[in-house]
Amino acid sequence: MILSEIRDYLKQRGQCTLSDIALHFDTDADAVRGMLDVWIRKGKVEKRSATASCGTSCQSCDPAATEVYLWVERVKKDINVTLPGNCQHQ
Repeated sequence: MILSEIRDYLKQRGQCTLSDIALHFDTDADAVRGMLDVWIRKGKVEKRSATASCGTSCQSCDPAATEVYLWVERVKKDINVTLPGNCQHQ
């Protein structure tokens, strides 16, 4: 399993739980979480909880089943700057 495989899997589905990704790649959830952290730092993935109370109330759910990851790659927009007509840098 490599970063690009996780990227492709998550991009195709839009969102997945940590346990779904770990099951698909037959890998430990902690290893997958570490790879997803790379995509989070790059701004391509967001981590969310299944519900607002998950992980804070009953503690009976598997944490890997309540961690939801979303592919949120942002498109960079070109910024056009118009310089004044009298600018010497044109």
